[in-house]
Amino acid sequence: MQHPLTLLLATLLLPAAFEAAAEWNRFRGPNGTGVAGDTNIPVEFGPETNVVWKTPLPDGNSSPVFGRESIFLTAFEGDKLFTIALDRKSGRAQWRREIVRTRAGSLRKPNNPAAPSAATDGANVFVFFQDFGMIAYGPDGNELWRIEQGPFNNPMGLAASPIYAGGKVIQVCDSETGSYMYAADARSGEIVWRNERPYSLRGFSTPVLYRPAGGGLQIVVAGSYELAAFDAASGEKVWFVQALTWQLKPTPVIAGDYAYVLGWAGNADLGLQEEVPSFREALGAYDGDNDGRLSREELLPAFGRKVAKSLGSFDLDLTGFMEERDWEHHRRKKKVVNAMRKIKLGGKGDMTAGAVQWSHHKSLPNVPSPLLYDGIVYLVKDGGVFTALDAQDGKALKQGRLREAMDRYFASPVAADGKIFAADEAGKVSVIAPGAEWEVLRTNDMRDEIHATPAIVDGRLFVRTKSALYCFAMPQ
Repeated sequence: MQHPLTLLLATLLLPAAFEAAAEWNRFRGPNGTGVAGDTNIPVEFGPETNVVWKTPLPDGNSSPVFGRESIFLTAFEGDKLFTIALDRKSGRAQWRREIVRTRAGSLRKPNNPAAPSAATDGANVFVFFQDFGMIAYGPDGNELWRIEQGPFNNPMGLAASPIYAGGKVIQVCDSETGSYMYAADARSGEIVWRNERPYSLRGFSTPVLYRPAGGGLQIVVAGSYELAAFDAASGEKVWFVQALTWQLKPTPVIAGDYAYVLGWAGNADLGLQEEVPSFREALGAYDGDNDGRLSREELLPAFGRKVAKSLGSFDLDLTGFMEERDWEHHRRKKKVVNAMRKIKLGGKGDMTAGAVQWSHHKSLPNVPSPLLYDGIVYLVKDGGVFTALDAQDGKALKQGRLREAMDRYFASPVAADGKIFAADEAGKVSVIAPGAEWEVLRTNDMRDEIHATPAIVDGRLFVRTKSALYCFAMPQ
């Protein structure tokens, strides 16, 4: 019989052991890479093929994450926001908890109120809803704590998922105004630290973790204009690289001391950059009533139809005018360049000089995160355009179309067992043999929309459609 102290220590160490085990305990699995070490994953699957189980679910865009015994997802139905636990082996419902949202923030389809994926320490689960905030549940669905937040000023809606790191839950809340990130104690919900992010705009990228040689754990965040690292214990900003575009959706992928960071935003493709005059110069040119701000009517000569109905995205704080902060963001937006970049990590302070190892500017995805698999970076964008880049030097190896899956793409590609899985919005899942001369092995039709990123765990492939979670495996 084990000593009671031994049992207590084992219990306390479980979350840390689970975190270190490269489990699929957050959005896109081990540190957001989308890569699993599982084998014997089927090439052929569908609603009636190689199905281990299927569990109907309410609507939601969150991806499945895995505790030691449970699968966690979020969903919604009207004003009800659900957190759902399923048995990891059978898919049977363990519990479902609901909260009622009292507001409905801005959303642009297909984003929905249950877009961020959960995070887990193996037993407890942490979920974030833009129309409520964060809430934590224990293994039996007992509420542990809640942090009510919002409303948020993001016209697209929030989508960044929480992550569990070192006994804390990290959440990024980037909006047109009032952006911030925080760390909550996973046991108590107490805010350990909070960082304001005044120059971050709408952001959707989920953080990843980095531990430099001989250093402490860092939270790496891709946000407006920069990739930045924060000390996980204190929240202190350690280093940053100013090289990114202004709106970040994909989650970076870290390998060693390098990050592969994808960013695409409207009107920021290479060749569209402009020099915009300073705010003082703009006031001199357009501020007819000398009130130190610019109205829609005053901006019409400069922007024409862009502001014909309203100031739209020019007026970040929704005051009806462009003030200095609005204008300065407009200037910065016009300078940045969309790209897939390899960035050197680490250091102290501004590490911009020399950090970008290479950049790729063509056929960039909007939402899906990049996939790094066996030395090659893969990108998939709307229309089924699939690109392979050499991870070392960024050289384009092969680009082509997934011709049986040419809809829009919101789910990120994942990989295991020498196969890549990429799902389009229409529910077509391409299974791709990786390599410099990649080829499509098969396209499987789920006959339902897919926005959630698949997961690969326990030698099984998990695919969430609009109406259900499927578990696929090879026949035993």
